[in-house]
Amino acid sequence: MKRVRDIPFFKNIREIREYQFGTFYFFNGLVISEINEGVTLGWEMGKKVIAAAKEVFGEEMPITYISNRVNSYYVVPADWVKFYTNRNKLSFYSVVGSTKGSFASLVMERMFFKNSIKQFMDLEEAIAWSLSKIEKKKELANQATLG
Repeated sequence: MKRVRDIPFFKNIREIREYQFGTFYFFNGLVISEINEGVTLGWEMGKKVIAAAKEVFGEEMPITYISNRVNSYYVVPADWVKFYTNRNKLSFYSVVGSTKGSFASLVMERMFFKNSIKQFMDLEEAIAWSLSKIEKKKELANQATLG
């Protein structure tokens, strides 16, 4: 499976944040995570990433998130409730990977995440999809302000 640092898109990086539980790559409007092997990703970890995203992007910028599941780890699906309770939001969310753990987590996450989660087998396809969604959202916002 491809890692963010190994693809040409990496040259567009704005910032990298490394935590004990994983690495987060920040591009314009796009965050890609690579969580470490065996981690159980919960709300306390998520809060750190949300704070970083607000530092990098500001409070109002819509964010698209790609979970690049190069390692096996688990997500606490019910923590999506805490995500929304704290008034956080993602414009688009996609998952890249095919490990047993990622599939099981994805099934549970879909029960709690309010929007749809798109699944990909290839990181570059997920990035292309995400960038097209960001562009479309910008176009709609521009149309709304113009008219």
